[in-house]
Amino acid sequence: LLGDRVRMNEVSLDEDVFIRSMGTRGHLGGLATTTRDVIKILDAFGKDFILVETVGAGQSEVEVVKAAHTTIIVEVPGLGDDIQAIKAGILEIGDIFIVNKADREGAENTARELDTMLDMNQEEKDWKPPILKTIAKEGKNIDELNDAIKSHLSHLKETGGFEELKKKQIRDEFLDIVKEKIYSYTMERTGEGEIDEIVENVMNSEIDPYTAAKDFLEPLEEDWKN
Repeated sequence: LLGDRVRMNEVSLDEDVFIRSMGTRGHLGGLATTTRDVIKILDAFGKDFILVETVGAGQSEVEVVKAAHTTIIVEVPGLGDDIQAIKAGILEIGDIFIVNKADREGAENTARELDTMLDMNQEEKDWKPPILKTIAKEGKNIDELNDAIKSHLSHLKETGGFEELKKKQIRDEFLDIVKEKIYSYTMERTGEGEIDEIVENVMNSEIDPYTAAKDFLEPLEEDWKN
């Protein structure tokens, strides 16, 4: 389990469970930059299930879809998460939705609103995400959640979605690595003063950002050719 061990004291004592907390160190997307590498290592060790907890579900924190086969969105009644879900595009990435702390007031309403929004957003998808109400502390409906996860995995394998998802994730990882390498290469060959000068020029309307970027990259492109 890749997540916050501080909140998992009881689970961390289970000898069959490995927990690793990983800091994002400012990386956007909700995951640490090395999460996908750690997942591969755990998979190579033959772990039955690998659970990845993100730092949240904000507007830019949806990178988990690049690493997981099944994405589970956890909502809590009374926090206005339904509005957040619309803004953040969470509806598009969720394979299973959970309304946790279902004994709280408003749980039924949250589940109903989620169902309505999913119906509006379904389009031509061949998998409709189930909405489950759980009380995690009491273990209520956790078996149903486990069944839903297995059902989604079976669906992916039966429809060819598993291979398609794997190919997309490899493509995303490759492109992310390329972007990071290009960025690192560029920054290593650029002085901080040069960046500051460009920023000042843009601020003073002496040049627009697109032209500035084009001019900035031209000598580096010559470098790459050589």
